[in-house]
Amino acid sequence: MQRLGFVLGLAILSCGAVGPALAETGAVPPSDLAAMEIPQTVTALSAALRISEVMVALHDEGMANAAELAADLPRGGADPLWAQALLRIYDPAHMETVFNQALAESLGQEADTLSAATAFFASDIGQRALSLELAARKALMDDAVEAAAEAAYADLARTDPQRQAQIERFVAVNDLVESNVMGALNANLAFLRGLGESGGPEFALPEADMLAQVWAAEPEVRAEMQDWVYPFLSLAYQPLSDDELQSYIDFSETPAGQRVNAAMFQAYDAVFDQISRDLGRSFGIALQGNDI
Repeated sequence: MQRLGFVLGLAILSCGAVGPALAETGAVPPSDLAAMEIPQTVTALSAALRISEVMVALHDEGMANAAELAADLPRGGADPLWAQALLRIYDPAHMETVFNQALAESLGQEADTLSAATAFFASDIGQRALSLELAARKALMDDAVEAAAEAAYADLARTDPQRQAQIERFVAVNDLVESNVMGALNANLAFLRGLGESGGPEFALPEADMLAQVWAAEPEVRAEMQDWVYPFLSLAYQPLSDDELQSYIDFSETPAGQRVNAAMFQAYDAVFDQISRDLGRSFGIALQGNDI
């Protein structure tokens, strides 16, 4: 997200891994992205959205989560080739390039949409909201903070029903649960595909079996997403007044807000499709004790 990509990023990196056979996202293949020129209007929106900072946060989360995979590797976390693979996969500059190119593919010709979105996110309220999202995202890497945020949101209906209604409206307007669930499932599929490309015969599953595995996890992914999204937003936007949060919701409901929201999901899908597939491939190779 705008802020949506924040949620998508953590959802995917927490749940595991994405692919067009599960849900057509409109993401552009990396080979096509490499040849694209990014319009200045798109880089301006990306700068307003502070995507470079977002990618650093995703790098930190990705490295932390991927490091947990090392427990299953023959050489463990000390495997220098696995560490090098993670640095390559979670390179913030490359992730930002993929994101911006995918965003350009979606919005490059929509000058009015780009102008409206850039104006909002570059505004005082837009920048404040983005700063709060980044801070909350970093804070929630602490299990104790996450537990406290969940408890606070569970009590919000009693303590501040108006704010709870606003959070629920924000989630609904931006389709945060459904779009993030689909993104996470697509990421899981990409991870399995990457495993299949690693050369291990035990990972060479038919596509139908991969899809079955991914869909079997859908209820758990959905529950985790719902349990995470609402406390995250409640924590992030706690310093905002009701009027400030309403202005964010109002923008999200505009045609430009809706269009940018969809394009942001597509751009993050492009990033995490590539990350997840590369991670699966590298993990499969490392599991076999081979050089990556």
